[in-house]
Amino acid sequence: MKFNFYNVLFLGFAALSVTSCDQLKELSYSTTPNPLELHGDSVAITVTVNIPPKGIKKKVSAEITPMLGDTKLTTWKIQGEKVTGNGQTITFKPGGTATFTETVAYNSSMEAADLKLTGKVFKGTKEKTKEALPETKLADATIITPLLVQPTFKMLTETATIPRSFEKSVAAEVNYLKGKSDVRAAEMKDKDVTDLVAWIQAAQSNPKIKINSIDVKGYASPDGEETFNNNLSGTRSKATRAAFMDLMKKNKLTMYADTTNYVTAALGEDFEGFKVELERTASILQADKDLFLRVLTMSADPKQREKDLVALGKGFTQLEKEVFPKIRRAVIVVNYTEQGLSDDELRAKAAASPAEMSGDELIFTASTLVKDIAEQGKIYDAAALAYPSDVRALNNAGAVAYMQGNVAKAKTNLEKALNVKDNSKTKNNLAGVAMSQGDRATAKKMLSQVKDKSAEVSYNNAVIMILEGKYSAAASSCGSEASFNKALAQLLNGNLDEASKTLSSSKDKDSADGYYLKAIIAARSNAGVDAVVSNLKSAISKDKKYKEKAAKDREFIKFMSDASFSAAVN
Repeated sequence: MKFNFYNVLFLGFAALSVTSCDQLKELSYSTTPNPLELHGDSVAITVTVNIPPKGIKKKVSAEITPMLGDTKLTTWKIQGEKVTGNGQTITFKPGGTATFTETVAYNSSMEAADLKLTGKVFKGTKEKTKEALPETKLADATIITPLLVQPTFKMLTETATIPRSFEKSVAAEVNYLKGKSDVRAAEMKDKDVTDLVAWIQAAQSNPKIKINSIDVKGYASPDGEETFNNNLSGTRSKATRAAFMDLMKKNKLTMYADTTNYVTAALGEDFEGFKVELERTASILQADKDLFLRVLTMSADPKQREKDLVALGKGFTQLEKEVFPKIRRAVIVVNYTEQGLSDDELRAKAAASPAEMSGDELIFTASTLVKDIAEQGKIYDAAALAYPSDVRALNNAGAVAYMQGNVAKAKTNLEKALNVKDNSKTKNNLAGVAMSQGDRATAKKMLSQVKDKSAEVSYNNAVIMILEGKYSAAASSCGSEASFNKALAQLLNGNLDEASKTLSSSKDKDSADGYYLKAIIAARSNAGVDAVVSNLKSAISKDKKYKEKAAKDREFIKFMSDASFSAAVN
């Protein structure tokens, strides 16, 4: 990163003169960067020690001990040309420079602590205590702006679809005597027929039901001559239609007394119906049932099949008595469309009696019809309770708990979801839980296992990239949506104009975080103390923590002696 204003303050170096004797003279130091900067998890420091001509005696050495906060760095050693050892050798007459590079793991003490040094001077092996290097400031404390990253991950939730209408049917049967097609009056009084009439009457006042058509399907038993049976089934369907239409008239359902509402079908011998009724008949032994089925399937010739049936003797009598009468029939089928629950009904039911709903209905309602996150959470919790093996319900309950700040509850639900089924969405969400608990390594590992490379997952990876110092990649991974983290990544990457534009379009532009980042942008852009202070005041008014932070933040080092800045942060 480039900070031109630091050059004005430090001119790139700090100077130290040693005046107690002539063993080591007028050392000066230059430090890069200055102030120090957090990059990734560490602070990288380069210090050059400048030794003037004849500045170090040939038999003299110095051990320099730098300190940053409460962390002691590696001891650096410079030595004259006649000293043996592992220090950097400086020739007496021309002098020279010795450069030391150090990378130290960041800790919080470094935010406001300057880089300083002390040192010991030796002639040969004897320490010259009177010539010890005094404590000297090498660089200002550490800029830790990457830690402003908003660590909250974007959650991935499941959705569901539900049919909003259903194609259904309701039916009744009219049975016939052998070889007959006349409708017996008693048949039209059977319970299934009267129930069907009552259903049609009720449907007239039900706005959710629309009757589409009425099918009348005629059948014959698989005994007798085939052509006769085919014609008989057609006659039965038409006779049943006529009888049912009369019934509609009597019940003042005149809209169904017109043949245009009906579709008749002659389906001939009902072999499938025969198999069903045969299986239902408890009085016939299984061995005999198998025999009857073999007889019916052995021959494709209807006449031969009829002869084989009659040849069964007693068995044929059983069929004639217990099976055939049930399939000599016509079936009235009312086909209708039933509308499902409306949006309002789904919301009301999810609130009042979620246990009566399917998992799909609960997830659809919460994910599609409910906007309030608290209400979503209640519905997902109910779904997870009612359907403990539904990974969608568990994942969504965990995701909403995370968004509500209940990390413990989120972790419990998400781990249950992952135990039910390994899936990318839950791993993404668990990565967010790990991140909120300060476990970046686990968060990164979990994200690496996510196969879904959605915008949300890319954004979450960008959070980690910022903390790892990969600012350009982070800005790209944040995607096209304007966000605080994208603006932060652009700022850290040196793109101040882009950062300002992104921030001004984000939802955080008027938040405490947003105003504080605007103050940093103003400082780095040399916009002047008024712009810095104005934004800091807005940030502090929304979150008091920024008052203390700004007072020690080295982003504002060149303003710390300004009265208006001091008044704002002290």
